[in-house]
Amino acid sequence: MAGLPGVARDGAFSKYEGLGNDFVIVEASGEDALTLEAAVALCDRRLGIGADGVLLVLPARSPKAAARMKVINADGSAPEMCGNGLRCVALHVAARGGVLDFDVETDAGLRRCSVEATSPELVTVDMGTVQALGKRTLEVDGRLLELSLADAGNPHAVLLAPVTREDLERLGPRIATHPSFPEGTNAGFASVVGGAIDLVVWERGVGLTLACGTGACAAVAVACEQGLLPFDVPIDVRLPGGTLSIERRRGGATRMRGPARKVFVGQLAP
Repeated sequence: MAGLPGVARDGAFSKYEGLGNDFVIVEASGEDALTLEAAVALCDRRLGIGADGVLLVLPARSPKAAARMKVINADGSAPEMCGNGLRCVALHVAARGGVLDFDVETDAGLRRCSVEATSPELVTVDMGTVQALGKRTLEVDGRLLELSLADAGNPHAVLLAPVTREDLERLGPRIATHPSFPEGTNAGFASVVGGAIDLVVWERGVGLTLACGTGACAAVAVACEQGLLPFDVPIDVRLPGGTLSIERRRGGATRMRGPARKVFVGQLAP
């Protein structure tokens, strides 16, 4: 794949992770620089690099943005937004250009990113307006589930109830692909514990992941709207890969703060 037209530096890539949610970052001149089939192959954990998705860093179309992010999931689908991916792209752009505060263009709109100078691997991103969309009851395998819906630039269905590992593996894909969600959805399993949230997410197009940034924002949105957690203060969301800090204001404006890390760099094989 080293000879792909439009891929910067003759096939160079970087591997990043945010709380274990891992990505291959490729700088490219256009979205057609990498086919969906090639992206899926790169994400293969046995035959490729291994990742939850590929992040294309593209020239910005907006004069206000430092770069544009395009997300391709491990199955080749293209989500509108990825919070952990955005932090990784922000760290990558900051290292490339030496600027710590800038906008990144995403399919969900412009998002402000700030890389902390005293701790370069901590990144705060503006997640835009995260909306709580009310509840929906679904029947899954004969079980009625009361889900709280949210829009974090991509769709989420949050189950606010303790679940087992077996529940996660069985209910996650069924919720994510339920006919009630024609475009699919991300399925979050959340519990409010002592002013924080414990969360596991079955991501649309990926499966169970160690962390989901938009899922953390969605869980905080529904918990705040239901009076379970306060607005306007940072809320810890504890995911299998670590903790994100999410602050949601009345009206929906949401900020996320958490780590990102470059793991290694390499060259795509011909």
